[in-house]
Amino acid sequence: MSVINPNETARTWKATTREASVQLFLSGVEGDAAALVGARVADFPLGLNIVPTGDAISADDLAGAAAAVVQVDADNPASIKRFEQLARQTTTPLIAAAYDPPLAIVRALVRVGAHDVVPLPLSIDELETSVAPIRDELNSKQVKAAVRTSKIVSVVKGLGGVGATSLVTQFASRFAANERQHGRDACLIDLDVQFGDVAFQLGLQPRLSLVELLEAGGRLDGELLRATATEHASGLHVIAAPADMMPLESLSSDHVMEIVELAGREYGTVFIDLPTNWTNWSLSLLAQSDLVLLVTELTVAGLNRAKRQLNLIQSQDLGSLDVRIVINRFEKSLLRTIRPNDVREALGRDIGYTVSNDFRLMSAAIDRGVPIDDIKRKTSLAKDLDTLDAGVAAALNLER
Repeated sequence: MSVINPNETARTWKATTREASVQLFLSGVEGDAAALVGARVADFPLGLNIVPTGDAISADDLAGAAAAVVQVDADNPASIKRFEQLARQTTTPLIAAAYDPPLAIVRALVRVGAHDVVPLPLSIDELETSVAPIRDELNSKQVKAAVRTSKIVSVVKGLGGVGATSLVTQFASRFAANERQHGRDACLIDLDVQFGDVAFQLGLQPRLSLVELLEAGGRLDGELLRATATEHASGLHVIAAPADMMPLESLSSDHVMEIVELAGREYGTVFIDLPTNWTNWSLSLLAQSDLVLLVTELTVAGLNRAKRQLNLIQSQDLGSLDVRIVINRFEKSLLRTIRPNDVREALGRDIGYTVSNDFRLMSAAIDRGVPIDDIKRKTSLAKDLDTLDAGVAAALNLER
């Protein structure tokens, strides 16, 4: 387990939740800046950031914001380009602010993603009128989230090479097939943006991937998400990892949660294949999970790594999460050296599920991109996957 972003050390890891505010990105403030910062607009506190109109603004600078007001210099094409680029990178509603902007500039800003354009110097009344619709939309989303019936299942790798992705592809496709019989959908999002191969292991050739959702900005909606997903024969909807590797730190907590929440509204049960390395966004996503499957092996190294993962989860005040230990590639002969009591002592909890080691069958299924039942039926591996399916459905309170 390592840190990819040099600015994110073990001391700075944090599972974050979004705190609504309106962030102002202005080159300066006319009048009493303190009065502006201390004000509230549409029930949101204002935050002031002094940024020259030519300097870049990162999507990460908008983390936790319900909206952002960004100053635009109507006479500077680079300033307008900066606004356009930011609109593509974030789902946070953007409001442009400019001195006496010509109608052509106003139209151009709206076309590239501005929710509104307000005049400078800023007026609290103007901001109130502009932000109020954003507040109403956010409140509507929060009401829907409070009564959501969707479920998030995160898959955490105890260590690399444990076979977690192979397990989740076979299990999730099985789960989706069973859910379809009850009129429900399931989705699998491959968030391992560097080494994810969920689509490959399922024999899929997606035209679109997670990249399209990350770059959608304000255009992200249910229609785009469904267009991005590829449907497997089992009924499982798969959002594939990018074809090219991406830096883990290029994703933000807000953006990832927006995608996952949208998938939950569209599909119901959402499985997440997380990367091995932790980041703030993956911990934030873990915090929102209804169930966590920690996949490891029944070896000293496997249990040691699993213990370290559990310790990290505990250190982030996430000890209340429902974490189930899944022992992959299980063989009964392993119990001669490591007993169930040893696992309980090492991890502080019992084994939740075991999945039999059938390397030949699993390898053949991956090579052909098909469920294991298409190759051989009534195997110990299939029986264990059925047990896992029933256990997860029960944990999520899904009637079968």
